[in-house]
Amino acid sequence: MRKILYCLLFILFSINLSYAQEISEVEKELISLIDKNYSETVALLEETVNINSGTLNLEGVREVGKVFEREFAKIGFKTEWISLPDSLRRAGHFVASRQGSKGKKLFFIGHLDTVFEKDMPFYPFTLVNDSTATGQGANDMKGGNVMIFATLKALHELGLLEDRTITVYFNGDEENAGHPSHVSRADFIERAKQHDYALGYETAQGFNIATVARRGASTWTLKTGGKQVHSSGVFKPNAGYGAIYEAARILNTFREELEGEQYLTFNPGQIIGGSDISYDSNSGEGEALGKTNIVAREALVTGDLRFLGEEQKEAAREKMREIVSRNLNQTSAEIIFQDGIPSMVPTAGNYKLVERLSEVSEAMGFGKVEPGDPGSRGGGDISYIGEYLDCIDGIGASGTGAHSPAETINMKEFPDLIKRSAVFVYRLLYEI
Repeated sequence: MRKILYCLLFILFSINLSYAQEISEVEKELISLIDKNYSETVALLEETVNINSGTLNLEGVREVGKVFEREFAKIGFKTEWISLPDSLRRAGHFVASRQGSKGKKLFFIGHLDTVFEKDMPFYPFTLVNDSTATGQGANDMKGGNVMIFATLKALHELGLLEDRTITVYFNGDEENAGHPSHVSRADFIERAKQHDYALGYETAQGFNIATVARRGASTWTLKTGGKQVHSSGVFKPNAGYGAIYEAARILNTFREELEGEQYLTFNPGQIIGGSDISYDSNSGEGEALGKTNIVAREALVTGDLRFLGEEQKEAAREKMREIVSRNLNQTSAEIIFQDGIPSMVPTAGNYKLVERLSEVSEAMGFGKVEPGDPGSRGGGDISYIGEYLDCIDGIGASGTGAHSPAETINMKEFPDLIKRSAVFVYRLLYEI
């Protein structure tokens, strides 16, 4: 029995030793630099979190961009600010880049904005204890932005970025994209196409989970009409059912005939109905006038549709149109769809990137990284470029409560995530 125990211990020791040997001397230096620079890294995180950069606070978004402009310039990156047309009412985007002729070309994705607008309560960066900090946008996604910078700073300090092609793209309106998106994301898409891999540092779903897919999101508007008559005649041939019953029929049939399809969801978020209605699509505000003894003449419903892949989106839309066409007596209906964020479908290349990250993670003693459920995440900026190159997302800061006053960042995992990121990026750049 003792011999067996010794053998098992030897095997375990050998496995751990082999993992340790997988980390090269250069990679050990990278890891050491992350530790050396860590106090500066946390200071940068605190500085950016403490700037309100709600999407519609254009000055605040640009101010965060200036902080990163200052820092990336220090490590030899060319920096730019990508302005958008005034009609989009968005701040623009920050880009830092280096051009080279060797190795793989990497495209890093972050965003400068948060959901916390200037007129909302302010939640500054606050260290709760040695493992937790709070603050608006701390994990979504200023923590991820800082991870990108800390990763590239360590590589720069070892001279590992020389003659390499890297683009860092921090969008200024990820939380509420400027419309139309083909304008606000045109430069983003064109630059991404010139690279081999895209790395998204959105909030991690877990230390050992990486994102290989993200569902797309689009919107729909349903308008129904009815014959305005005295309510005593409702359901009868001459009066019919009215606009509200027609809207209710359609929504319930959506639920009955489309509910349960994997990766597909559709949600009516707002409904207005009566004899007369008005609706402002920019503000989302609506008004209705009606009486209990009048059959409703108008109704309007707005909602979203989430999907994985264009085929699923188009099939769902076609089914919804067909349901809309089955009008109740004396009613009419039309549905209008508007594209939003496309989906990032899982590909063999995406899964391969997770495998490579997992190899690094295991070599560093952090355990295996698994691909996340393709249906577990909504649309993000990486979704716009998923069809053009291999992508991985969700490798940013970990934490809880994103988009809420209770948003946290896990400060215990933060340095380890940066170390793993540095080794992973080094191996991609040098095709190791």
